[in-house]
Amino acid sequence: MDLKELELGVDPKKHWYYQSKKLPLIRFIRSIAQQTNAKITLIDVGSGSGFFMYELMKALPECIQKIWLVDIGYTDEELSATKAQMIEKTRALPQNICNGVYVMMDVLEHLPDDLDMLKNIKRSCIGTNYYFITVPAFMSLWSGHDVYLEHYRRYTRRTLNQLLDKANFQIQSSYYLYNTIFPFVWFIRKIGNKTHNPKSNMRAISPILNNVLKTYHSIEGSFSKWNKLFGVTCVAEGRIT
Repeated sequence: MDLKELELGVDPKKHWYYQSKKLPLIRFIRSIAQQTNAKITLIDVGSGSGFFMYELMKALPECIQKIWLVDIGYTDEELSATKAQMIEKTRALPQNICNGVYVMMDVLEHLPDDLDMLKNIKRSCIGTNYYFITVPAFMSLWSGHDVYLEHYRRYTRRTLNQLLDKANFQIQSSYYLYNTIFPFVWFIRKIGNKTHNPKSNMRAISPILNNVLKTYHSIEGSFSKWNKLFGVTCVAEGRIT
């Protein structure tokens, strides 16, 4: 997740965007645990604060064997404090992972070479593993928001699927989130957030509006797998063998 947004006072434990975005991930992890009938290892690549993994640990503790938080920004003190714990921080991908789920929540767009990251992940695997990826969607939404967050690109289902094919990742499903707010986001970013004045659109909002949006997008997200047309976020789920 983008730590810069947390610096703006956004609390992911309450904010509608993060609270609704975690739901497809929880559903996917639950489905993999049921499918494999075994506890799974989670590898959160570009984990930052680890928000999504801590939320998964609260939601599905019975499904999880180990969580790796992978981020080059972790300090020696952070690594030492979590060493050999259930949730462990590391700067490098753990090796020889089997029956794991690699999670990349808005990570690939930050990398100059997104394909290289996927190839490195594949090399760290043995046996069968899985992945859950989210990325910002549609270059038509490119704005100062992306510049501020240091993005290199935005994706569509087609371009994300092509990338995954090149990395030999098996695609089980790809779809969009937040389709109904797409026109509003497009308007805001084209009119009010130019690239010469980069800033994030993510802000803390009133509790009432926040609850309305959280409820609405949680319901909308229940039907997201059928949304193949457009949205603010693109998701891909699949297998690594």
